[in-house]
Amino acid sequence: MNPDTAFVTDGLTRHFGEVVAVDHLTLEVQAGEVFGFLGHNGAGKTTTIRMLNGVLEPTSGTARVLGLAPVEQGPALRQHTGVLTETPSLDERLTGRENLEIYAALYGVPRREIAARVKELMEVFQLDGRADEKASDYSKGMKQRLALARALIHRPQLLFLDEPTSGLDPVAARLVHDMITHLSHNEERTVFLCTHNLDEAQKLCDRVAVLEHGKLVALGTPAELASKVGRSQRLELQVAPGDEETALRLLAEAPGVSAHRENGTIVAAGAEWAAIPGLVTSLASAGVHIYRVAPQEASLEDTYFALQREKEEMS
Repeated sequence: MNPDTAFVTDGLTRHFGEVVAVDHLTLEVQAGEVFGFLGHNGAGKTTTIRMLNGVLEPTSGTARVLGLAPVEQGPALRQHTGVLTETPSLDERLTGRENLEIYAALYGVPRREIAARVKELMEVFQLDGRADEKASDYSKGMKQRLALARALIHRPQLLFLDEPTSGLDPVAARLVHDMITHLSHNEERTVFLCTHNLDEAQKLCDRVAVLEHGKLVALGTPAELASKVGRSQRLELQVAPGDEETALRLLAEAPGVSAHRENGTIVAAGAEWAAIPGLVTSLASAGVHIYRVAPQEASLEDTYFALQREKEEMS
């Protein structure tokens, strides 16, 4: 296994009876990257994380994570991975500090370092003022931050995050985003990010994979996936006020294009990049006075839904 590789899978498959949760997943994630794992509920994301951590044995296929075999060397592997599940469980009878202290001991953090490490994480996640209150008194967002601190307590090389900003307010979510970027860029740790927040994935991820019913359907940087889909995110036009109705009608007549008003601007969605000059020409030929044209690249959200449409059309 290449030392620059965090993990690699080859045909990784898991069945639950007749249901195929993960279907011949072949994937390689590089050390130090933020890798996004996208897909609908039930796509197989959580099952993949469980297999990569040695908690669940695959039906077939193989995986090597940090150079280790997850099933055979699970306990050793989990000393170097951290996991934040979508619905993390905390011992709500204990204080926030006690929750972290217990996990630090379980993960082998040297006893002399535990107090300082707990204090550091409590401050980072802005829980230090409530460290000695029971977790049962924490808000949902505070519990989420505590669970993330717990996943980081032993400084894992590979961090699996399942919806890490779920339930967080914008300030706390920004804190988590900054932490993910810091772990990757400054500490060269690998982050495997499962999220439904496509804006979050586009902002944070070096590469993303899209899973559909257990199958890998797309892999690459957000820009690479957008170029494969070949659609603009949207085309913004500013036209003379008296020409708006004509512009909306002509745009709506173009194949695959929908158009609407938005904050004094006409927005057209769904146009192929190659079709944009023709659209503008047709408007000008119809006497529409155009003051501004601003095509934008496809967002990861646009790309994701375009891929979903392609799969539906093929099925």
